[in-house]
Formats: sequence, structure tokens, C-alpha cells
Amino acid sequence: MTPTPTAPDGLGVRAAAAFTAYRDGERERLSELVDLVTPVLWNAARAQGGSHAVCEDAVQNAFLQLVDRADGIHEPAAVLGWLVVVVKREVWRVGRGARREVDVDEVPEAPTQQIDPEAHAILDERQRVLWHHIETLTPRCQELIRVIAFADRPDYASIADALGMPVGSIGPTRGRCLQKLRVALGSDPGWAV
Repeated sequence: MTPTPTAPDGLGVRAAAAFTAYRDGERERLSELVDLVTPVLWNAARAQGGSHAVCEDAVQNAFLQLVDRADGIHEPAAVLGWLVVVVKREVWRVGRGARREVDVDEVPEAPTQQIDPEAHAILDERQRVLWHHIETLTPRCQELIRVIAFADRPDYASIADALGMPVGSIGPTRGRCLQKLRVALGSDPGWAV
């Protein structure tokens, strides 16, 4: 099998570099790795139906396992995919494979600037409507949107490995999923500006 090419500044490449430096003795680089990949891991956990607490534990346990097994990992380029798999398995283990509906109130909000109460209420309502419509998409679309939406410069090769998708299908699938979301939001009066 031919290795999938990765973007030189993609998330998977940057995660591999931080992990390699950590393993080679630059212990402070673990914090960089955690900062880089936590949004992707968090959203991979949420996509499995884990509660807030289960997702936090799954992500934390994945990093603990990484630290414990650091010397045995021979392919740093696979670290992001490996972490995603560990997080998913941990959520499945805790939830015994039982999926539940994601509570919109549990979806973490992006940090916002201080805004007045009226603007904050409008933002909260828009986020509720957005997540409601995301939850109506297929599980594949939900997972893909969550992973790509929260990744800074998403690395399609790592995402393909993590989600079990051909790298060439990520862009078209993402486009179809976002189009379905646009149509749903466009027909929802709660989304109007």
C-alpha cells in the first residue's frame, strides 16, 4: 500500500513533530501536542455519543497511554490516528457501545469575547439551531464536520486514517455534508439573521 501524502504543515505532520521531539527528550513539547490534537480528539469522542465526563476521561486516558507507550511507537506520523482510535475505543468501552443523543447544552462553546446579554442570547440560539441541524445529518457527516470544523489546518491523510475513509472522498463528502447543512439552515426561521 502506498502511503497517503500529507500536507507539510498539516495537523498530522505537526503532531508527529511534537511527539518526536517529546520522545527525544523535549518534555515541554507534550503540551504542544496536547494543544494541537485535543480539539480533534474531543470531537471524535463526542461523535461516539460520549457524555462530557466520558469524553474528558477518554481524551485524558489517550494521552496517558501515549506517554506510557511513547518509546514503543515507531511511526510518529501515525500518532494522531492512533490517538483518535484510542479515544473512540475508550468511549465505546465506557459506554459499552450504547449511543445516546448528544445534548445540545453539553456541546462545548468556542471562547467568545465579552458581549452584551442580547447578543449573547442570539449567539446561544444560533448555536442551538446549528447543532440541532448538525445532529440531523448522517453519523458520517456529523463525525466529519466535527473533526474538520475544530481542526486548525486539517490534515486529510490523518483524518482519512482516523475515520476510515479514502483521502480522496473527504473533500467531496465534506462538501455534500455542508450543502445539506446549508439547505437545512436556510429553511429554518431560527437561523435567519
